Amino acid sequence: MSLTSDLQQITDANATGRQPVVFVHGLWLLPTSWDRWATLFAEAGYAPVAPGWPDDPDTVAEANAHPEVMAGKSVGQVADHFCELIGKLDRKPAIIGHSFGGLLTQISAGRGLSAASVAIDPAPFRGVLPLPFSTLRSAAPVLGNPANYHRAVPLTYDQFRYAFANAVSEDEARSLYAEFAVPAPGEPLFQGAFANLNPWTEVKVDTETAERGPMLVLSGEKDHTVPHAIAHASYERQARNTHAVTEFAEVAGRGHSLTIDSGWREVADTALAFVRRFV
Repeated sequence: MSLTSDLQQITDANATGRQPVVFVHGLWLLPTSWDRWATLFAEAGYAPVAPGWPDDPDTVAEANAHPEVMAGKSVGQVADHFCELIGKLDRKPAIIGHSFGGLLTQISAGRGLSAASVAIDPAPFRGVLPLPFSTLRSAAPVLGNPANYHRAVPLTYDQFRYAFANAVSEDEARSLYAEFAVPAPGEPLFQGAFANLNPWTEVKVDTETAERGPMLVLSGEKDHTVPHAIAHASYERQARNTHAVTEFAEVAGRGHSLTIDSGWREVADTALAFVRRFV
């Protein structure tokens, strides 16, 4: 999505006078992956905003045709981009993010920008220590080659099947791959892999600020990319915050595709119910 399009979404949300909800996508997806969520939240009375990462193409076809535009995005750069956009909203939004978008959601909340937040299968930040084998295998298409740091890397179908779509049927996995999968910048994965070794990492979250607001960490039971151990360790770090509600929930039988697959509505309803309690 172009910056112009993102700014227009913010203008439109402000014009409604409704409570905004910002959706933050992760690696290998685009903002359009939130389209059904945006419709659901709009029908519930909210003003949905789904910005892109810097230079995100508008369509999956465009992203796959020009992967180079996805390259060279650091966690800090993307976090600053989202936080700047969020700051243009008239009201402090609820923020909902998936995977690296879940990490960006927590960074934004830690900067006091969120009225409530939902981090779904969130990528880990400095201080989150578990590193299960399935996570390493999911990231191997990028981390296996140091040159990928500066590249945008697509997933093959088999890689997508393992990392995202392990908990759905073969037919649905192929459909999801064709509809949603795009190349992803390698840099954030390298930053995440070394976050606990780098005191100056951008992959860090202020979990203790009084301005964080209520937070729900959602985990897919069968997620290979962000398994329970990582999601729950993120929750445990956030739960040390004495100023706001912190909750954890696991969605049974679901993998990393839980926000886009045929069971998306269960996850969206869970997120919506949490947001409704606070904003």
